[in-house]
Amino acid sequence: MRRVVLIGAATVLTALTLGAQAADLDGKQLFHRKCAMCHGAVGMGTGLAARHMKPDLAPLEHRNNLSAAYVEQAARIGVLNMPPITRGDVSDAQLASIARYLSKGRP
Repeated sequence: MRRVVLIGAATVLTALTLGAQAADLDGKQLFHRKCAMCHGAVGMGTGLAARHMKPDLAPLEHRNNLSAAYVEQAARIGVLNMPPITRGDVSDAQLASIARYLSKGRP
């Protein structure tokens, strides 16, 4: 009986880990579909950010100081030249996935 419980627990943990990885992949894919045209390596947003920070940190994917809350707020409100991103363009669920990806799990 104990063996069955341990195997079941291991199966659940594996499923949760794979689910989290799938969500991160979705966030990465969504970022590349919805955001990278401006925030990718050669995007306008990256170019403008490079004026104010080390150029190698300007692409959002290279940053290690973004929180999910900041990404979501910046996207919905807009920052400097970036217009607000509407729920019609990116749903709340999609934005949350993108924010998790860019924040590398930081809330």
